[in-house]
Amino acid sequence: MRRTFRTVAAGAVCSAALAASTAVPAQAQPQVPAQAGKHAAPHWALKATDTPDVRFRGLSAVSRNTAWVAGTKGTVLRTTDGGASWRNVSPPGAADLQFRDIEAFDAHRAVVLAIGEGEASRVYRTDDGGATWTESFRNTDAGAFYDCLTFFDRRHGLAMSDPVDGKFRILSTSDGGRSWKVLPNAGMPAALDGEAGFAASGQCLVASGPSDVWLATGGGARARVLHSADRGLTWTATDTPIPAGDPAKGVFALAFRDRVHGLAVGGDYRADQASPQAAATTADGGRTWRPAAQPPPAYRSGLAWLPHSRTAALAVGPTGTDLTTDGGRTWRTVDQGSYDTVDCTADLGCWAAGEQGRVARLEK
Repeated sequence: MRRTFRTVAAGAVCSAALAASTAVPAQAQPQVPAQAGKHAAPHWALKATDTPDVRFRGLSAVSRNTAWVAGTKGTVLRTTDGGASWRNVSPPGAADLQFRDIEAFDAHRAVVLAIGEGEASRVYRTDDGGATWTESFRNTDAGAFYDCLTFFDRRHGLAMSDPVDGKFRILSTSDGGRSWKVLPNAGMPAALDGEAGFAASGQCLVASGPSDVWLATGGGARARVLHSADRGLTWTATDTPIPAGDPAKGVFALAFRDRVHGLAVGGDYRADQASPQAAATTADGGRTWRPAAQPPPAYRSGLAWLPHSRTAALAVGPTGTDLTTDGGRTWRTVDQGSYDTVDCTADLGCWAAGEQGRVARLEK
């Protein structure tokens, strides 16, 4: 979406815990050591990236040890040692681009999306850990502006653009991002006036399973979620209770733990504006959405289910991190640091990234 995002300075890490021990099965619970007579709790531990002038809105966690981040100034970093060190693997000649989404398959293969009007929207792929990159897509339509991408598996994926000729535009790949084609828009409902996606965290387009995908919107009279069960060929649109009616308001991030249970967060990204009712849940694949009884206290742009949990998830934004342990009905703030996006892996690896080169991993 054609948006400029403001930020709030990072706060201190909150010792109050992300209560991950209540969010995973007993056999997978992290063992929290006692410290000075108190129990230490899982918390965000910052990992130095030495990139204070870069904002990372793209994040792909592969494992507790391996993660990729992508951001401004055409920057892509990769770690394979849990964040102890980072390798700058930015594509050459990309310094003028803004990377807003990255999807990694492992430590070697990744696809990254640059946003912007016209030819600024591009997709690159690497198969050698970022040593070399291939530009696999460059937008040539002045009316298109790509926001997010997602993959169903290692071969099949989609990318979405703000509406072109009154409908959201969808790109499709069936070879892991090596080539792309624009899908026909006959099955896409008309966009609302002013409606678009938010390129805030790489989570405005998310997939679950082999064929289900959801698209988050804002900027129009209503904040909507569009769902496709056939990899982007046909879509249905549903209103959410998250406030809209302004170019700065809407759904910014989605997360689905399976094809029916999902979460949505968003609000108003302007720092001087309140964001009431900025979270919602669905238990029917996005056909209906219910407002959170106790939403996060402010705008949130990133969202992830905690590993091996049916009820716990994290939401992040410029003013903090919130935790739910009841499937999104209620949220509580557990950290004051500034992050834009969050991602978790099956081996209990959770990562967050944001402004001023901030990258953190959830640690005990």
